[in-house]
Amino acid sequence: MTTPTPVLLKVPDVMARLKYSRSKVYDLIRTKRLASIKEGRCRRIPESALQEYIRAGLEEAA
Repeated sequence: MTTPTPVLLKVPDVMARLKYSRSKVYDLIRTKRLASIKEGRCRRIPESALQEYIRAGLEEAA
């Protein structure tokens, strides 16, 4: 049995899902509210990190 490969999203993908600007997404990454991976010049956000960010926001709002 193999483990599922994590889905890595590009910044524009995260922008579209959250309806945030590019600078807002990079601000979330800079302040470590949204985890990301950088390989060379490429920045990728694990889908699980995006889900965690959304979950934390919902808990904060409750």
